[in-house]
This record gives sequence, structure tokens and C-alpha cells, in this order.
Amino acid sequence: MHSTTARRGRRTIAAVTGSAVLALLATACTGSNDAGGNDDSAAGKDVTITFWHGWSQDSEVKAINDNIAAFEKAHPNIHVKAVGNIADDKVNQALRAGGDDAPDVVSSFTTNNVGMFCSTKASVDLKPLLQKSGIDAAKTFPAAMLNYTQFQGNQCSLPLLGDAFGLYYNKKAFAAAGITAPPKTFSEFADAAAKLTVADGDGFKQLGFLPNYHGYETTTEHFLGQYGPSYFGTDGKSSVATDPKVGAMLKWQKDLIDKLGGFDKLEKYRATFGEEFSAKNPFHTGQVAMALDGEWRTASLAENKPDFDWATAPFPVPDDQAASYGRGYQTGTIIGIARSSKKQAAAWELVKYLTTDTDAVVSFANAIHNVPSTFDALNSPKLISDPNFKTFLDIAKNPSSGTTPASVNGGAYIVSLQNLGYAYESGKQSDLAAGLAATAKEIDAAVAQAK
Repeated sequence: MHSTTARRGRRTIAAVTGSAVLALLATACTGSNDAGGNDDSAAGKDVTITFWHGWSQDSEVKAINDNIAAFEKAHPNIHVKAVGNIADDKVNQALRAGGDDAPDVVSSFTTNNVGMFCSTKASVDLKPLLQKSGIDAAKTFPAAMLNYTQFQGNQCSLPLLGDAFGLYYNKKAFAAAGITAPPKTFSEFADAAAKLTVADGDGFKQLGFLPNYHGYETTTEHFLGQYGPSYFGTDGKSSVATDPKVGAMLKWQKDLIDKLGGFDKLEKYRATFGEEFSAKNPFHTGQVAMALDGEWRTASLAENKPDFDWATAPFPVPDDQAASYGRGYQTGTIIGIARSSKKQAAAWELVKYLTTDTDAVVSFANAIHNVPSTFDALNSPKLISDPNFKTFLDIAKNPSSGTTPASVNGGAYIVSLQNLGYAYESGKQSDLAAGLAATAKEIDAAVAQAK
């Protein structure tokens, strides 16, 4: 499983610091990226490349080291110096500075920085290397994963395992409430959430679902993954005020909060929850009967063994998009080659192996309980799966699944929309149309300033 702090960072810390990161990268050299630099590794010359990654847990480090060992066995003249537990800010500084101590290959848990890596050419455009290697990216990687690893036609990174989000539900609570199947539409979901909610004085003995944005994975972008919004128009301008799906999601979430007891009451209950990545997670403890979460939760539940049966399903979709049921939000780890690397041919061999070799992708996914990032790996008989994990494999393969697109200033637009969500759900902003218009203006101004 990915580092827990890193996963949270993908949607919060990294997004908030996007402008600071951009300031670092803006001074990076932005000339042509000499993709496929000749280091004579193809001729058998011994080459040592440096690979920076963020994994730190023992099982994660062992998994990536096992893959590197297999790569070195297949490429005996290419030696990989792996350095783990590298935070994104250090990666950003290294990409900016270059030099002999800079990494050749970098991976990151944060997709938010892809737009900056691509637009500043801090990372190599891998499209020519994919073509040279005869790899059709669209036939190799799911569309959502390919989307979050490129910006404006520049494929400056590739997916290295992914996360997909779906519905977890308490089967014991479902049976007690007379619910026989997981809800597929938002109206069914609202009814189920109400039936599953058990009052306890001014609070709850059990809450059907916590929709508040300060919940663990109940963010604006994760909910919007069920709607398929555009975020930006073809002119590059924010479409949050003109795409009706955005306003519809915000209204749906607010209506569900009101249906389940109101913002203040739900926030008070949320304050009683334990840590997200522990046995005290509110779904584990039975405090909530349904949760929006990623595939890694299956491993946590198997380890912690709550005192009820549980299952997974795709998260519901809007009633007017019922045919899209099965979709979900996706994100994941990215990997790329530093533009400053003088060993790009060898670096590409490592990136190609880690991202497209089916056995390598499958073994890594099996080891850290993440979703594989190629179609072949998703369909591999060697992939360890069960019905609950298969839910997330199917979400990853679903062509309607989506993600948040890359932007020149990182995840700043996600933060702007999230802030509107906080204001609207709490009642601080009651005019949704005005709030969306102001948010779109804020996003456009920030993007313009970043260019």
C-alpha cells in the first residue's frame, strides 16, 4: 500500500503548495529535452542510474527492490541506485537544479505536479520513446491513468500502479435495514443512507454515510468522478461555472448532508472518528455503514477483521447518468525521466520495464495492494484478487472512469473548488451560482499568473 501520508498529500498538501513548486520549476531550463540521450547502454556499456521514489514501508521497499533486481538481471549492464522515502519537494528541487547528484528517474505519489513537470520540461516527453519502442500508450494504459500522466500532449510521465475509488458497505447493517443490494444511483444511495442511520440522542449510534468534505476521502474531486465533469474548456478556461455537472454535485452533496441531520450535527459526529489508516477508521468500527474509499482499504479490513461482513461495489452515479454505473475516480503513482539526466537511454529502459512489463506491474501490485496500471496486468491470471478487490480492477478498466486533469499550476484549481465546497456545505456561501462564478474567476486568474 502506498505511504498513507503520501496518499493524503496527493489531494491536499501537494495541491496547496502548487504555487511554491511552480516557483521552483519556473526557473528550470525549458529548452528541448534531448529525449533518449545516448549513454551507450544499448551497446552494452555499463551505466549506473539513480532512481528516487517515495516508498518507505518495509514491504513497499522490498517490492520495488525486487522489481529492480529483476530489471538488472534482464539488463546486466544497467545498474540502479534506488533511493526511497523521497518527498515531492526534494524531487522538485532536484529537477530544477540538475547536476551530478540529481536523479535520472523519479516517481511521485502526486499527480498534481504533472502539469508543471510537463510545461517546464523538467521531465522528458516520453511519447517519442514509447513510439520508438513500439508501445501504443492508448492500448497499454487505461484512459484515466494516461490522462493524469500528461499535459497538453506532453507525456512527461507514465502510470506506475493506481488507486481507484468505490463503495464499501457493511453487510450486517444492510441486512438489519432490509437493504438487499448496494445502491447504484444517488437517489437509491440517499434512501439507503437514511435507512442505515440510527439516531442516538443528539448524535448517532450509526450513520449511513458521511458526505462532508472534511471526511477522509469524501472530497469534491472524488465525488465529481461519478459525474464526469470537464474542469476546463477547450480554451483552457475553467468550466466549473458553466459545466452543470459541477453545480449538480455540490447540490447533491449538500442535500444529502441536510437529509442526514445537517452540517453541524454531522461535523460533531465526525469529530469522534479515529485515524483514517487504522483499525479505528469509522467504517472499521461500524460508526458509518457505507464509505467511499480506495482499493487499499480491502487489505486494511482483511488485516483488522471488523466484527461484521463487508463488501465493495462501484460508488453510485447520478440518476440521469445511470448507464455510467461502474465508473469511479482514479489517481496513482507516476514515474518519469529527469530532463537533466545524461543517461536517458538507460533510464528509459527502467521506466519502460516498471510501467509496461506485465509481470513487473503485477508483482508490484500484488505486493502493495494497489491497482495495476496496464490493461494486460489488470487481466493477468497472476494478479491476486477476490470479489472485493475485483471491484476496483473493473473501475480501473471502465472507460467512463475519470480523474482530475493536469494543470500548469498543479492542483491549485482543486483547492479552489474544494474551498467553495467547504463554504457551501457549511452555509457560509448560500448562492451556489455566484460561488461557482467566483471560483472559476479565481482559477483562471491563478492559471494566467502561472503561465
